[in-house]
Amino acid sequence: MPNVSGKPSISIVVPFHNEEPNVIEMYGRLHAVMEAVGRHHQFVFVDDGSTDLTHKLLKEVALIDPHVTVVKLRRNFGQTGALAAGFAHSTGDYVIAMDGDLQHDPAEIPAFLEKLEEGYDIVSGWRSHRIDNLLLRKIPSRCANWLMAKLSGVNIHDFGTTFKGYRGDLLRQLPLYGEMHRFIPAIASFYGASICEIPIQNKQRKHGESHYNISRTFRVFFDLMTIRFLLRYMSRPLHFFGRLGAINMGLGSAIALCLLIWKFVAGIDVIQQHGLLLVFAALLILVGLHLIALGLLGELQVWQYFNRSERRPYAISNVVDGLAYRKSGIAEVNP
Repeated sequence: MPNVSGKPSISIVVPFHNEEPNVIEMYGRLHAVMEAVGRHHQFVFVDDGSTDLTHKLLKEVALIDPHVTVVKLRRNFGQTGALAAGFAHSTGDYVIAMDGDLQHDPAEIPAFLEKLEEGYDIVSGWRSHRIDNLLLRKIPSRCANWLMAKLSGVNIHDFGTTFKGYRGDLLRQLPLYGEMHRFIPAIASFYGASICEIPIQNKQRKHGESHYNISRTFRVFFDLMTIRFLLRYMSRPLHFFGRLGAINMGLGSAIALCLLIWKFVAGIDVIQQHGLLLVFAALLILVGLHLIALGLLGELQVWQYFNRSERRPYAISNVVDGLAYRKSGIAEVNP
């Protein structure tokens, strides 16, 4: 449907995985809120490989409401994959992402839109009063959020919640994989995005079981290391690998030099008495060389990434277009 109001359009992206009991109620509440907002809107519901009747219900909703787009994934790709698929099919100037388990209240969407209207690129929800299990959810979450804020340099309290608002043009430029949806504010900050957060309610799940388990904490930790590396060294990998390589080579060379001086000063048989230490020094030097080479290969990949459309495996001196040359000659003869 065309946007005749002149105001920015809105896409609501909701991933579902085995949320059969929540689909109809979630849609009903979203529909009521967006009708009250009175803006051109789109619902993008993503079925992330559900094995129950979630997809059937989503299709029925799409048949009665032209605002609904249903994206069915071939298997369960996880929350980040589902969100990425939803973002790719969104068309709104503003994009609101939220979970489909009714723990996020659609009535809070206008608060996100208000902040986006103020000019922020990302508005992040903050579960300031969580009602989750203390040992399994609250403490690990607070530790992880503190660590994420320190390592990413983005000072928000809650990276984990899906409930966020984005400017669509910025969002669709960001690569997502793994558990990276948690780090969209950190990735976006690298591109100069303005970020704020607003408090949201944290409601109990009414139906079904939570898909969260403690193993996700470890996956998030590894993705956090990836984000830290990307934010600091994405365009200069040699600064990371080269530094490690130089340290290894320096230590190895220092050990080898000490053994050499010891051999000539004390006259000892280095191979016989300190062969293991000599091998260790050689290994450090070799590892250092490999790390530097890895950094140079990374620099080459970065260079190709930023210049891939401009490079050609040849150099042209001149081009003669016969037709253009002939026309030029005719023009000279018949001015």
